[in-house]
Amino acid sequence: MDTEIRDRFIRLWQTYCPGTELPISFGTRKEGSAEEKARPAKGWKCIICDLAKVRKGRTLVLDRTAISCAGGLYYCGYDAKRSENFRYFLSYGKPGVVEGERYKKTPEIVDGIDAHHTAVPAEGKEYVFKRWDMLTTDDNPEIVIFFARPEVLSALFTLANYDQSGPDGVICPFGSGCSSIIHYPRVELKREQPRAVLGDV
Repeated sequence: MDTEIRDRFIRLWQTYCPGTELPISFGTRKEGSAEEKARPAKGWKCIICDLAKVRKGRTLVLDRTAISCAGGLYYCGYDAKRSENFRYFLSYGKPGVVEGERYKKTPEIVDGIDAHHTAVPAEGKEYVFKRWDMLTTDDNPEIVIFFARPEVLSALFTLANYDQSGPDGVICPFGSGCSSIIHYPRVELKREQPRAVLGDV
């Protein structure tokens, strides 16, 4: 990464959004780096929780073994399909099998969501998350993630639309935290004119 761009952004960010935490970034690279990876997951763990360390300045390297959540594996591109019971998990459940979260009214609606899913495979790759000020000339970030207060979110929304002639320079697709910050931004990178993704984590 060009560290002049990194440092200029930090100066401008501190001027126009004082007191706001710096964004974090991530990129993908082939597995096998020398950097320490997150330990293999034991039991269920959400990768969004791991990002708290990155927000405090630590580097986080994730591969398939560090993710235990089925949704995380799916949205990070390590699994091509969801389990057959996911349609019930996201809707009203299946007695004796899975408790329903009731995000969607029916399993058929979940099927419709999956029918529109664009896979972005990550097999053989690992994700490297770093806070913006920790980036070096060796880094090649693909995505920048902001954890923003409402007034900062408003500024970012305006900035994302600054060089767009259309009305949808920002999209807000339904999904989990990892889909909002990993999957959908990676899908957008495939577009000729990528859009910013608004999500909640």
